Amino acid sequence: MPAKSPPPSEQSAAQLKEVGSTLRARRKALQVSSTVAAEAAGISRVTLHRLETGEPSVAAGAWANAAAALGMSLAAISAHEPLEADHGTAPLDRTAWIPVRVRLSEYPQLQALAWQVHGTDTLSPMEALGIYERNARHLDMAAMSAEEQALLQALRTGLGDGWAATKGNDV
Repeated sequence: MPAKSPPPSEQSAAQLKEVGSTLRARRKALQVSSTVAAEAAGISRVTLHRLETGEPSVAAGAWANAAAALGMSLAAISAHEPLEADHGTAPLDRTAWIPVRVRLSEYPQLQALAWQVHGTDTLSPMEALGIYERNARHLDMAAMSAEEQALLQALRTGLGDGWAATKGNDV
């Protein structure tokens, strides 16, 4: 039987609540449902709710997955040392980043391939990968931006096996 985790201090509990409310605010700002965010993070909707309320018993990996799914990262900073002037201002490396929702307007090749999709400006990562893969013969890789190529590679790397399994064929 695993050992019980120690109860958090008042300061730690307050920090977890703050991080949880920041995750919730980011999810709301992105207009992403809790179900979609949880799916993108690989956790249950209940676990996401527990994160957003700052529950200390949730595994650190779930916190990191939820943050990554929302385009954020967790960082430990010293409470006793002053922050460096450029802390947090470095551009994010989105080489292997998969967004919670893929905005069609940001990816012209995907938008062209998704001509039949009506009534939405965004797709789930699985939907985007499915459209890319089903229409691969129509992709113009030379005309595709570096950002769109990075998205396609991240989708194939992160979701490729899952997409193939749901369709019952090899990708």
